[in-house]
Amino acid sequence: MSPKSLLLLILASSSCFAAQDSSLPHLEKRGNVTQLIVQGQPYLILGGEVHNSSSSGRDYMRPVWPRLAAMHMNTVLTPVSWQQIEPREGQFNFTLLDGLLQDARASHLHLILLWMGSWKNLISSYTPAWVRADTKRFPLALDWDNNPLPILSTFGQESQKADGAAFSALMTHLRKVDSAEHTVIMIQTENEMGVSAGVRDQSDAAKQAFAQNVPAALIDYLTKHKDNLSREMRDAWSAYGSKTSGSWEDIFGHGPKCNEIFMAWNYARYMSGVLAAGHNIWPIPLYLNVDLGKQDNVVITYPSGGAIPLCLDVWHAGAPRIAILSPDIYGGSFTGWCEEYLQSGNPLFIPETRDGDIGAAHAFLAFGHYGAMGFSPFGVDGPGFGTPQFLRAYSLLQQLSPLILKHQSDGSIDAVLLDDNDRSKTIQLGNYSLNIELERSWMTGQPMTNLGAGYAIIIAEPDDTYTIAGRAVQITFATKPGAPVQTVGLDSVEDGSFINGQWTPSRRLNGDEITLTRQFSEQAAIHQDTTGVRLEPDGPNIIRASVFPVK
Repeated sequence: MSPKSLLLLILASSSCFAAQDSSLPHLEKRGNVTQLIVQGQPYLILGGEVHNSSSSGRDYMRPVWPRLAAMHMNTVLTPVSWQQIEPREGQFNFTLLDGLLQDARASHLHLILLWMGSWKNLISSYTPAWVRADTKRFPLALDWDNNPLPILSTFGQESQKADGAAFSALMTHLRKVDSAEHTVIMIQTENEMGVSAGVRDQSDAAKQAFAQNVPAALIDYLTKHKDNLSREMRDAWSAYGSKTSGSWEDIFGHGPKCNEIFMAWNYARYMSGVLAAGHNIWPIPLYLNVDLGKQDNVVITYPSGGAIPLCLDVWHAGAPRIAILSPDIYGGSFTGWCEEYLQSGNPLFIPETRDGDIGAAHAFLAFGHYGAMGFSPFGVDGPGFGTPQFLRAYSLLQQLSPLILKHQSDGSIDAVLLDDNDRSKTIQLGNYSLNIELERSWMTGQPMTNLGAGYAIIIAEPDDTYTIAGRAVQITFATKPGAPVQTVGLDSVEDGSFINGQWTPSRRLNGDEITLTRQFSEQAAIHQDTTGVRLEPDGPNIIRASVFPVK
């Protein structure tokens, strides 16, 4: 048997093996959300990403693992670089990776590996020296003045093959050493790829591709999914008549959006080639993280070619093995970005973001309102990581994970985020209407200032019991509009925690600790207490309230 035939046989048998292994981490659509399944059970990623170079030294990481576990994380995002596993072409060394796996297991943590191959933050600095030294075999992208950029061109066929071979070796090794434990639950494909903002690769191969018609595969995808395209793609395509054949500029016009779509397609097709063989060997979920540039949703401020909202559908069409297109959210509107990345049927996972008090609020909102499968601030191994409020929030989310996962799938969960600019929201959840306000003064009933973010995640059980976690809000229960009964009472309100999945109350609340929502008359200095509960500013904390209608 020839070497080529033997390789094909190995790949075929690997694919069959993986397809039959139902215990592999995978994604499942459950109700309105997509959840990650690990060891047969839904899994909520309470993650944290270490700094770029931290995992390159096992000794450096040894004291970090127990610290991360103590922060109530269950998953660590850590780079694995092409240059370290294949320092010489065809010679692979997985000693460092094996050490990471062993140490993560010892701390009862899962891993998400960030594959730093052809690109990391646009440039190609994580490629091996033997790649960077041979720009003829591994060509670089060119700028508008034909100057080479430190970025591998998506039109380098040898680059794609070499990256693909390294990725296949990685996945083959993971199948060998991680098929029992499933320590690695997902793989990030490259990191924040794209050419410099506003640039379309000007290499000869790129110019030739741009002069050709838009590939039929992309047009077919847009046509088939025309009712579910992102708003940005739908507008860009319809602006020039939603044509189904023609050049890039015929279909998408002349300018930055056309360049962006062209580059996104070619990055996606490059990645499709890189991932194919390795993902057949070990088909755990793959995702792509996205540099959002200046966070202003203006095309030319992004690295050109990443999966920005305009190009979500381009990536779905060009690289279908990548199951999740994930925003790195450091600024702009957190709620706006979550909504953008739930378009086109895309599941939500936030692999890089801020920590601190606002990070705590965002984590609650992501899981409770947007159905996110995971949340991961960056730089968790740094000495200044984690405010007390953030660490407390992760502790509560760890306790609440089984409930969150259960109720995400049936829609009986929601969350709010309030501040001085948006002090109240009303939601319909379970059998009642809930008015949620930023904390008011107990003495005057007037809004308190300088509280920071107030937030809450609310879960409704069928027996009219509500589990509520958060800080600095007060919640008033009322019957839904049109209900025959207009008054609501509280049977019990308890403060406490979940221990081994069981609710364990620490005290029964009543009096001033719960009835603090006051409606004041403008004409007279009188007030009326209403049926409400509160989450204190020094939280977050968890309460459970049992509600009943008063006939």
